[in-house]
Amino acid sequence: MITIKSEHEIELMRKAGEILARVHLEIADAIRPGMTTLDVDRICEKTIRSMGCIPSFKDYDGFPASACVSVNDEVVHGIPSKHRYLEEGDIVSVDTGVIYKGWQSDAARTHAVGKISDEAAQLIEVTRNSFFAGIKAAVAGNHVHDIGRAIEDYIIPYGYGIVEDLVGHGIGQEMHEDPEVPNFTCTTRGPKLRENMTLAVEPMINMGTYAVRETDNGWTFVTEDGSYSAHYENTILIRKGEPEVLSLTEEEKKLYGVL
Repeated sequence: MITIKSEHEIELMRKAGEILARVHLEIADAIRPGMTTLDVDRICEKTIRSMGCIPSFKDYDGFPASACVSVNDEVVHGIPSKHRYLEEGDIVSVDTGVIYKGWQSDAARTHAVGKISDEAAQLIEVTRNSFFAGIKAAVAGNHVHDIGRAIEDYIIPYGYGIVEDLVGHGIGQEMHEDPEVPNFTCTTRGPKLRENMTLAVEPMINMGTYAVRETDNGWTFVTEDGSYSAHYENTILIRKGEPEVLSLTEEEKKLYGVL
């Protein structure tokens, strides 16, 4: 069931998003060669709890950490480990969420570890930009699948693979709510977007093939061809006009030209 939030509930989600945006800034400032993916997770959990929130990923369906930390060809759901060191030239996607007074926010960023290749830097930038291209269609009166069509239209000229096995979702008191939000063109337009719906829009873009496979740990997805993958996600609020992005700082909103 798709839920429509009240203004009070939106304000709580707005606060959750503000906190999550600050968490991601802390992570971005900390990432460097030589640290482990478990170090990243510990920074994430410490920051979330210091701001009076609960890390929504911790123990979600048994997930053992507060953040999914996915390196290079890992698309999503990388399990943090004290044995996995970040190296110069890696790219690392950090996906995490917070619960503030019972309401959730979910966001992901892909970071460069030290100096990376021009090709990897372009992948990160294009993936981020595809999110902003997609949410131009995320207005009341349009349909959910219009978002994915806009993302795909932006990605096609670059020749990248758009992951189809994993999609965005509704969000509210639960991290995953209806509807599913694909990042690609579908044969239908999907449910109509209504004012005060909240969605997590999250393009996952591969440098090579769109195909992915699940690893033996039962969580982590990797690209089928071993190519790099980038991930960018925000929690958004549907309005009659431009959607509000709830999980960006005010400075980021100005930088990207969104509400």
